[in-house]
Amino acid sequence: MAFGLFKRTEKKEETHNGPRYHELVVKQVVQETKDAISIVFEQPASKITYKSGQFLTLIIPIQGKEVRRAYSLCSSPFVDDDLVVSVKRVEKGLMSNWLPDNLKKGDKIKVMEPMGQFTTEFAADKKRHLVMFAGGSGITPMLSIIKSLLTQETNSIVSLIYCNRNIDSIIFKETLAQWETRYEGRLHVIHILDEAPMNWQGYSGLLNHDMLSKLFERIPNWGSEQTTYLMCGPEGMMKNVDTLLEARQISRNKIFKESFVQGTIDKDTKKDEKTAGEPKAREVTIRYDGQEFKFMVEPQRTILETALDQGIDLPYSCQSGLCTACRGKALSGQVKLDEEEGLSQSERAEGYVLTCVGHPLTDDVVIEIG
Repeated sequence: MAFGLFKRTEKKEETHNGPRYHELVVKQVVQETKDAISIVFEQPASKITYKSGQFLTLIIPIQGKEVRRAYSLCSSPFVDDDLVVSVKRVEKGLMSNWLPDNLKKGDKIKVMEPMGQFTTEFAADKKRHLVMFAGGSGITPMLSIIKSLLTQETNSIVSLIYCNRNIDSIIFKETLAQWETRYEGRLHVIHILDEAPMNWQGYSGLLNHDMLSKLFERIPNWGSEQTTYLMCGPEGMMKNVDTLLEARQISRNKIFKESFVQGTIDKDTKKDEKTAGEPKAREVTIRYDGQEFKFMVEPQRTILETALDQGIDLPYSCQSGLCTACRGKALSGQVKLDEEEGLSQSERAEGYVLTCVGHPLTDDVVIEIG
């Protein structure tokens, strides 16, 4: 689920006091399926810029606590005037249930600026084939990328393999059908259902090696150089697809992943493993937004937790090491991470760390954020 995708976002030169926050007005709440909604936000006077594949972090007071959750933008900066995110109910999910139960037109929500590395640059002279694997609400960043690619790169195509529980749970079913008709020959959508109705003409069951082989026979073969594979969905589906692509000897640098799973890390266990033999507080220096902060981090606390406790307003969202909103580059020292999946192999090699799951192992840790 590495959030590193096709190309890194360029570092912004302007400075600001802490993370960029915006207050957005809800223009419309759309019921997509029984358990999924889309939230349409009006663009503020100072228009928010973003890239297809990025996410918005919504900040809402719920039950007396400030809750943050990251939701991928399904709108395209090239196609849509408004900002749109989709939310699917998750069992016992605090915000995913609060939003459809309480949100209404005219409400104002505090958000952080769009973030995320699951992005690509679009250019009219590009010619490529994106093969996408999406599961459930994992379709949201994919839809944004689909819209942008089809409108900005007339020589490129998309093949979408979309897995859902049943036909009623398919988010954007009609939208995808409309785009497939509008861009006939350039958008291929293949649905796979766990529970298929009697008259279902498509695929059903587990996405396994045999099914993938059949699917690959249906989608255009543009060769390895022009084909890139994207995946976003539940952890189980992602691991399965990853294994299947590896079995087909697809190069790792052609596979990119996005994950929206939260709370899967047993942080206490991880901390015991990662900090064993290093039971002492360490000094950390954070350089962010033109300022430098120094503080001591206790061995069972993360760098982000300690910074927030001291009133240092660093960027963050999921706090699980997945969304990369807290990503920074370690200029010196050693940092252990409870979870490394949020970073690509190349990012780790370059020294990038995630402060929400990071623990300093030396006293000379200097991290630059932004």
